[in-house]
Amino acid sequence: MIQWTKQLNGAFGAVFLWLICLIYFTQGFRSFVWTAISYQLKDNLKLSPSASQFVFSVAFFPWSIKPLYGILSDCIPIKGRKRSPYLVISTVLSLVPWLVLGLNSTLRDSTWHLMVFLTVQNLGSAMADVVVDAMIAEAVRFDRASFGGDLQSISWFSMALGGICGSLLGGYALSNLRIDAIFLLFCVLPCIQLLSCCFVDENSLNKKISEEDSTVTDSHMNILDEGSPLTKKSHSNTRRRKKSKKNAKGRSVNSRNSRTLKKEDSLVSKWFHSLKEAIYDLCRAFRQPMIWRPMSWFFLAHITIPDLSTVIFYFDTEVLKLEASFLGTAKVVGWLGLMLGTFIYNRFLKYMTLRKILMCAHIGLAFLSLLQIVVVSRKNIAFGISDKIMVLFGSALVDGINQFKFMPFLILSGQLCPPGIEGTLFALFMSINNMGTTLGSFLGAGLASVLNIDSGSFDNLLLGIIIRALCNFIPVAFLFLIPKEATGSST
Repeated sequence: MIQWTKQLNGAFGAVFLWLICLIYFTQGFRSFVWTAISYQLKDNLKLSPSASQFVFSVAFFPWSIKPLYGILSDCIPIKGRKRSPYLVISTVLSLVPWLVLGLNSTLRDSTWHLMVFLTVQNLGSAMADVVVDAMIAEAVRFDRASFGGDLQSISWFSMALGGICGSLLGGYALSNLRIDAIFLLFCVLPCIQLLSCCFVDENSLNKKISEEDSTVTDSHMNILDEGSPLTKKSHSNTRRRKKSKKNAKGRSVNSRNSRTLKKEDSLVSKWFHSLKEAIYDLCRAFRQPMIWRPMSWFFLAHITIPDLSTVIFYFDTEVLKLEASFLGTAKVVGWLGLMLGTFIYNRFLKYMTLRKILMCAHIGLAFLSLLQIVVVSRKNIAFGISDKIMVLFGSALVDGINQFKFMPFLILSGQLCPPGIEGTLFALFMSINNMGTTLGSFLGAGLASVLNIDSGSFDNLLLGIIIRALCNFIPVAFLFLIPKEATGSST
């Protein structure tokens, strides 16, 4: 950590590393408060499983438009800064909703108001995620650091640690605290994040960038002055320029005011041109078959499989009578399964073709649905296996296998990004993935509604799980969209 701090001293230094760890830890720690949201929708607002899933789907929509935040911060600086002002704005957006919901019971007990505030909160979290990713990319680029992978490892470790702590403490807090107190307690992390943003010195980075740009410009000018035939004509035109200077003085006085008036217009046109160019570059890159074909597969892999996680949550709490503290423990086991899946992938599967990895992952998820079928049908009790063991075991396996899907997505996204627009295009890839997840959640809410699965009425839940298990085979039929020779190795 000390070595990285020294290497990063030219950009953001120790504050930058602290900010990375804090933001990603907060992202993982969100499970502390979102578990409380699940109980708020279920117990206090008395929403059906499909209605609760609809609220979650709308609330998480801001994660589906992440490129917009990247384009805005890249093309429209605020007071000459591209990152820190947007980081402050995003932190405020992620902080204020929890404060309002914690202090105002009327808004907290209104479904529509709650959904709006949760959407705003996710808008702030998604924007902060994009901005900090851009800051990491800039730090690695302009400091020419060789530890970009280490920074990513730190961010993933921080998020995993936050997820484990949030899941453990969230279950305990629900058993001992009121929901409004949980909302207010969570505000501590965004407040620390907002305070930390005040110590980020982006001017040093901007100065370094401008120095590099001016050095490149000067070098080009020197080459031009020494080797260009224009230098031979410069002496013969010296007298002519001296005469024109006198006339230019008079004209400059008259044009100074017009230039002042046009300054703001030129700034707006510059922003518009930058936005237009960034969007054009994205569209041009995404039109390439080698990019849109695999991204289409990952999108289809989400929208063809209905997400029934909220329905399962209702079943776990109402039928299985699992308490909040145990569900928090189950999420911790899920995080550990995710980390184990990452290790297994990097150790044994990274040189396997992506088609084979993704096919095995979907077949594995289909067969893992058998565990939920056993629990819902209560067959595990006949064999003397407790519900808690089934839930813990299933949570770890599902999250581990899902990681086998997500790791190829990350690797392939990195391979497909052309130079120059890596950050924005990668954010677009993540948004496609998130949009597919959101639509899959809508599909799950619709399936629960069609099957009349409601609180206290889970007769058709078994059929819903069987349908979801069969849907896992649909993406396998479209694996031809994935490059045939692509492997899980980034090298």
